[in-house]
Amino acid sequence: MNKNKDLPKIIPVFPLSNFIIFPETTVPLNIFEPRYIQMIDDAMKSDRIIGMIQPRKTGNKDKPDLYKTGCAGKITSFNETEDGRYLIIINGISRFNIVSEVDHERLYRKCQVDFNYYSQDVSEVKEKMNFSDLDKILKNLKTLFKRQGYVINWKDLQKQSLDQTINTLSMASPFSLEEKQILLEATNLNKRREKLEEILHTYILDKFSNTTIQ
Repeated sequence: MNKNKDLPKIIPVFPLSNFIIFPETTVPLNIFEPRYIQMIDDAMKSDRIIGMIQPRKTGNKDKPDLYKTGCAGKITSFNETEDGRYLIIINGISRFNIVSEVDHERLYRKCQVDFNYYSQDVSEVKEKMNFSDLDKILKNLKTLFKRQGYVINWKDLQKQSLDQTINTLSMASPFSLEEKQILLEATNLNKRREKLEEILHTYILDKFSNTTIQ
């Protein structure tokens, strides 16, 4: 059965720079802009699905161009603060490609999307991979995070499945917008692991990372 057939063809999109999510990952979001407050209000009245996508560095400030690929997530937790902000939790479902942007009268943006290219995101068949495949990545990440002052709970990370570990590291790593997009668009988990390893190797060799922590 193709679970992608159950996903909506038109979804609200939330452009957020340097932020990606993957299927089966969970992320918290702090919503405060009026257009995204409206978007969450509307989503909560329907299927609770929104698309997280990165904006490009081109286009208008209020309406930047978007990358073609994003990831849809479902709102699984919702709380409103006293000052009117929304604190939500989104669970990633499947990546998508934008087909076209949809004109409508609401403040936020909507797009017609296609989930078929990333149909493996909802497949019950998992890719084969060993924890030993992550040894080099984890070693380089620990070096990079230490140099840049990032703190990661490695013990909690090791409790996750392999795909969750790779996706969490891809999301949390201090990479550029373009690099995170490369990781998001990697067609499968093994290719994402290879891209993650390549990017990390570049960072470790780069002169800027050779700084002393005070």
